[in-house]
Amino acid sequence: MNSRKKFIQQSSLLIGGGLLTSAINNKAFSIFKNRISPADQLNIGAIGINGMGWSNVNAALKIPGVNLVAVCDIDANVIQKRIKELSDKNYDVSKIKKYSDYRQLLDQKDIDAVIIGTPDHWHALIMIHACQAGKDVYVEKPVGNSIVECRAMIAAQQRYNKVVQAGQWQRSQQHFKDAVDFVQSGKLGNIRTVKVWCYQGWMRPKPIVPDSAPPPGVDYKQWLGPARLRPFNASRFHFDFRWFWDYAGGLMTDWGVHLLDYALIGMKADLPKTIDGLGGKFAYPELYEETPDTLTTMYEFDGFNLVWDSAMGIDNGSYGRDHGIAYIGNNGTLILNRGGWEVIEEKQSKSKVSMPLQKSSDNGLDKHWVNFVNVVKSRKTEDLHCSIQAGAHVATVAQMGNISFRSGKKLAWDRTKAAFTDKAVNDAYLMKEYHNGYSLPKI
Repeated sequence: MNSRKKFIQQSSLLIGGGLLTSAINNKAFSIFKNRISPADQLNIGAIGINGMGWSNVNAALKIPGVNLVAVCDIDANVIQKRIKELSDKNYDVSKIKKYSDYRQLLDQKDIDAVIIGTPDHWHALIMIHACQAGKDVYVEKPVGNSIVECRAMIAAQQRYNKVVQAGQWQRSQQHFKDAVDFVQSGKLGNIRTVKVWCYQGWMRPKPIVPDSAPPPGVDYKQWLGPARLRPFNASRFHFDFRWFWDYAGGLMTDWGVHLLDYALIGMKADLPKTIDGLGGKFAYPELYEETPDTLTTMYEFDGFNLVWDSAMGIDNGSYGRDHGIAYIGNNGTLILNRGGWEVIEEKQSKSKVSMPLQKSSDNGLDKHWVNFVNVVKSRKTEDLHCSIQAGAHVATVAQMGNISFRSGKKLAWDRTKAAFTDKAVNDAYLMKEYHNGYSLPKI
């Protein structure tokens, strides 16, 4: 048995035995790593470590043989904070190199794979450059900040033949897979509507504040990157980049790609025929945001409709849940979210079908990382739980909803031309304009 296969089997045995949990400390990790040959060590670098980028680092470091050798962030305060956290857990931080420019990290020869946890407007550029530099990539969702970026990311993965996993970790949770199996079993009968909703009470925009100088330690020019040049504003920075079109797409692309993903998987759906998005800044017009705090979008597919419904600042979503997917069939409705899934009987149906709540019982992020590392070792990209192709598919559907809202039009999609039938909309929204000397590479 070669060492690479042995590594994969060792990792699987450890997972099966319940050893790769958040409770394991780094001293335990070092014991496991000492048993793994240098050839089977995987060195990672993390680009953007303030939010999900850091969650990914922690998930990765639970896997025997994975080493963090570099971090990159435009905020030196964040780097200092994260290094201290690792040191407090007895992780050897002496060999971790620190950067504010991701290109310098990509030049580090001993890095095998990178995490991209930056704001959305950086995802495509960094992922493409990482592939060009010979690195495998774990890129946070949404993979692209425009439809054209999504296409370029697929082209880069194919040209450079790198392993690229999108950070849609729900694809690694068992209860989501079980729910889809039930949906596709036919027991629900004809599914006429799929409802996807996201009501996030803890998410709301920040107050309108004056522009200011960037905080000490922040390389704001590097943070902007390809986005248009604007003065620094604290209410647009760090977590709140999500509510501005230059950098992201609001709840539709933040939570939407997670939830819409399973709507599309369950229905084996490609791209919609028409898209109609309605919404606005209805709840918090006095706060600082560009993306809608309330949005309802209707997607028309062959044989069913998909409805997206989102709201910031409140939790009272459909079926008493703050988020979820409901597959509404003739015989029953299956409701799925991160907590589990159940089937509500349709009283009018002669084919009674129901299912009590099946609760979630695993850690999707941890399992998603094990999948990524295993594929990096095996090079069998078909085994990825969320390839760049899959991530780009749902990101494209989410972008379609935002484009309909922003253009104020019900849009039709021409599948043969891979574009909207409205040329003006294509010209305005298929690609985000790059600034400050940056350009999307031609693949």
